[in-house]
Amino acid sequence: MFNELGESVRLLVVEDDKDLNRQITTALEEAGYVVDTAHDGEDGHFLGETEPYDAVILDIGLPTMDGISVLENWRRANLKMPVIILTARDRWSDKVAGMDAGADDYVSKPFHMEEVLARVRALLRRSTGHATNEIEVGNLRLDTKAAKVTVDGTLIKLTSHEFRLLAYLVHHKDKVISRTELVEHLYDQDFDRDSNTIEVFVGRLRKKIPSDLIKTVRGLGYCLSTNENEV
Repeated sequence: MFNELGESVRLLVVEDDKDLNRQITTALEEAGYVVDTAHDGEDGHFLGETEPYDAVILDIGLPTMDGISVLENWRRANLKMPVIILTARDRWSDKVAGMDAGADDYVSKPFHMEEVLARVRALLRRSTGHATNEIEVGNLRLDTKAAKVTVDGTLIKLTSHEFRLLAYLVHHKDKVISRTELVEHLYDQDFDRDSNTIEVFVGRLRKKIPSDLIKTVRGLGYCLSTNENEV
């Protein structure tokens, strides 16, 4: 049985309440995401500027730099990753300020963790141009909510790492994705970026799905496509 995995896989959680930060991070990791964390505005701002996140969960009331300032600085730097802000339920002005600063959505505290997961899924779906949880590429179908892959209706058993890699390629189908980009989006900061893990997982995937779906583009990376002209 697979973990629930969203459209993209690397997230940042910026929340100064350590217990809440841990709860959110644990829920996201159990859902299959790779998660980095920060507990104040300056650290969160730095990570957001220097690492390629697919989405950010950002608290407004942060020490050292408040969440609105963090978000405004990211947007001034033309950083476009989707951001969900965390606000107090009775502070409607914070919600307005956050949306005006460039937030894509908000969650009011206290909240149910399932709401956060659902909003992350929806946000990532919109950011990659998909309206539903299911994406088809040829005879392959990937269900991001159930974390299932089928080929001609037959369930394909994948490890969590294989699923992450395939999900990223599916959501960027017909685009050439470099090995560096795959590593940056699939693994946390401590991952050995000189390893040949990506090549190993691609090789395993080719044995489980139609082998011609994942093309190797010499010197550039990989492309998932049904186009036979891709090299």
